[in-house]
Amino acid sequence: MDRTARNVKSGISALDQVIQELRLGDNVVWQVDSLDDYAHFTEPFVHQALQDERTCVYLRFAPHEPILKPVEGLSIIEVDPQAGFDAFSGEVHNIIENLGKEVFYVFDNLSALVVEWATDELLANFFQVTCPFLFELDTVAYFALTRGQHAHSAVARIRDTTQVLLDVYHVQENMYIHPLKVWDRYTPQMFLPHLMSGNKWSPLFQSGEAAWVSASASRKPLHITANSIAPWESVFRKLIQNREVCRQESGMTPEFTALKQELTRMIIGSHPEFNRLTDTYLDLDDLFAVRDRLIGSGRIGGKAAGMLLARKVLLKSKGDMDFSQILETHDSFYIGSDVFFTFLVNNDLFRMRLQLSRSSHISREEFDEVERRFLEGGFPPQIVEQFRDMLDYFGQAPIIVRSSSLLEDSFGNAFAGKYRSEFCANQGSPDERLKEFMNAVKLVYASALNPDALTYRRARGLGENDEQMAILVQRVSGMPYKNYFFPSLAGVAFSHNLYAWTDRIDPQKGMIRLVFGLGTRAVNRVGDDYPRMIAVSHPQLRPETGLRITKYSQWDVDLIDLKANSLETKPIEDILADRDYPNLHLMVSLLEDGYLSDPMIGRLENTRQHFIMTFNNLINRTDFVPIIDNMLTTLTKAYNHPLDTEFTAFIDDSGRVRINLLQCRPMRVPGLSEAIELPADIPRERILFKANRTISSGIKSGIRHILYIDPKKYAAIESPDIKKSLGRIVGKINEHPQIIQDKIIMMGPGRWGSSNIDLGVNVSYADINNTSVLVEIAREEAGHVPEVSYGTHFFLDLVEAQIIYLPVYPADPDADFNVELFDNMPNTLCDILPEAEKFAPFIKVIDLIQATNGRSAKVVADPKTQKSICYLE
Repeated sequence: MDRTARNVKSGISALDQVIQELRLGDNVVWQVDSLDDYAHFTEPFVHQALQDERTCVYLRFAPHEPILKPVEGLSIIEVDPQAGFDAFSGEVHNIIENLGKEVFYVFDNLSALVVEWATDELLANFFQVTCPFLFELDTVAYFALTRGQHAHSAVARIRDTTQVLLDVYHVQENMYIHPLKVWDRYTPQMFLPHLMSGNKWSPLFQSGEAAWVSASASRKPLHITANSIAPWESVFRKLIQNREVCRQESGMTPEFTALKQELTRMIIGSHPEFNRLTDTYLDLDDLFAVRDRLIGSGRIGGKAAGMLLARKVLLKSKGDMDFSQILETHDSFYIGSDVFFTFLVNNDLFRMRLQLSRSSHISREEFDEVERRFLEGGFPPQIVEQFRDMLDYFGQAPIIVRSSSLLEDSFGNAFAGKYRSEFCANQGSPDERLKEFMNAVKLVYASALNPDALTYRRARGLGENDEQMAILVQRVSGMPYKNYFFPSLAGVAFSHNLYAWTDRIDPQKGMIRLVFGLGTRAVNRVGDDYPRMIAVSHPQLRPETGLRITKYSQWDVDLIDLKANSLETKPIEDILADRDYPNLHLMVSLLEDGYLSDPMIGRLENTRQHFIMTFNNLINRTDFVPIIDNMLTTLTKAYNHPLDTEFTAFIDDSGRVRINLLQCRPMRVPGLSEAIELPADIPRERILFKANRTISSGIKSGIRHILYIDPKKYAAIESPDIKKSLGRIVGKINEHPQIIQDKIIMMGPGRWGSSNIDLGVNVSYADINNTSVLVEIAREEAGHVPEVSYGTHFFLDLVEAQIIYLPVYPADPDADFNVELFDNMPNTLCDILPEAEKFAPFIKVIDLIQATNGRSAKVVADPKTQKSICYLE
């Protein structure tokens, strides 16, 4: 039979559009809060079927009020479930068999059967034997389940058996429908929640609105507490039993206070500073909310805890801003740290992890094998089922799977960018989305063993610490535009600004790195692309002026391609070619005849000038910067520590700024109490270089070695393979025992760590972590320009490792760059790494003790004057 001939109308045209019509053979399960909601769909269904001259049967077996009123042509057949599962199922089977093919059925609410049979399992058994028989006979049958009243195992069996599963719920005055399963049909919007409004049902695209609606709907917790004597379960059970008492602060006894603290330590951890914050700001409802969204068991890790705490600090603040009207609703899920160990043990990966954690080094080739082994692993069925429930909740909304290890984002250990985060476009069928999600989880788990993470842990003295990987699953902020999904605004905000490029800027007021699209471009060093740097104290000031603004701006955008089902980078000019993106006038300036101007009108579709991402109107015409300022001030006061945050933002239809706070962690600010004075009487012949744009602080002395990559020679390298290999050679030098013992300065072109090898040497944290000073040499004629990368994961690595970072401009007369010394001193590369001989034309390793008759180097960097000097002692 032709597929279209099997299509059946539901009697509601909007429903037919959402699920691409019913099909002969469909069993349709409606999860509802009330019988009125079920009747809302059954009455049009029967009316349409009778109009189409179908045989319609209402199977009546429940004590509730009838779903359908008697109408001509509708057969009402009563069946008594009191006779038990076997007799009832047999009678229903006989009715279906006798009526034959292409009959349309409406069943009473299946939840009533549990009252008679006292078990969800028998309910699921009934559905599992009845549904396939109906499918064979090309019937269409409607069933109802009361939301949140059945065991996950029973609902899972029903979901696996049925063809269509639909969730219906109310939030305030509105009614929503959320397709969870629609077999053999697909549209890019099918599995999103839809607002039911008249004959037009609108999918919820905007992430903040979708999160608010989904989180507000009455839903069943993922985690079902077992009758276990384990402390985790027993503490939770005691608190559940006394929930109403615990909600009343005045009624809390010392026993319940102790139980709350115990549950907090089990979920969040036991760091003293976090204990203070959680005891102050998290209440029992917060802990229960985490528990309800926890997959498996264990702690939720540092990243998740930091996000939750920061949100609660803001929501409980008594300042002049009401953050309940500013913060978007969050509806994150958590994969407990115990699931990580279960995955390792079940897939024979535990011993490999133990061995690699204790090894001195893991190569990238070895790590590729680690990832392969992890991707081959599997999860226990009960965990997979909870994954399915979570993905049903999100529907087709893009999500991000983020590492949240127990040590991560803690006081003193940021682990910035060390572990993996994976975007899931989350398109396709439920099974396809589940596979993509589980692969993302496995890659995050494997990242606990990546070279940078292991190097960082050893450098921080954490090599033997118990590092378990929990995971934070968040809805990606943003909304669809064309075939793409991304937020309007994203970035990082710091409560202390180390990059005060003029004396007018107050470092205590913080700094923002702002981008259009996904925030990956705000935290990574990417290509020839720059975020907007905003000093909170003076947001209109820029490090650049005039047409240099056009160079130091953002040109590409990271986004999720919904059609390709992947994370992509696209030119902004291509994405915004139609110039109809909402509030575009707040983000761009127009370039005409060599001058930049900010748009005066909201619509830019008819403008022909080139535009540049400056965010000037956002800064000047909205409350964006004051809100971030207030947020940073409030959080810093609560934490009593400088902070690093990640966020997304957008401007709603009423012109209000809305913020989604994604992450909050303590940041290390070196040199705040250090008084540093540059020496003024160093002879010219002993000066190696000076820097006038210093943002690091510190003094390093007794440095014996300099690794020097000449920018001109680097630019002349024609082979991409050689350029890529230089980073690995730098890594081997970095690990050499003599280098570690005697200290080294690393000097190279443009941007260390850039993903674009034409802009700088492609290294990771593990390749440079033992250097004392990292110098980026700017020769603009070779295209090598340091990015002042304050706020990126790369910069945070340098800060935490107390590596002084210096951008040096040899063409600047004040730099006193001693090019003759670097050119003429002998190269000891082959003495240290004989196998690196072919790289000697490009990498020079200078042994200062040998070359200068016993002198070592000293670096003094003062961020207050933004000046530094490197000279021979």
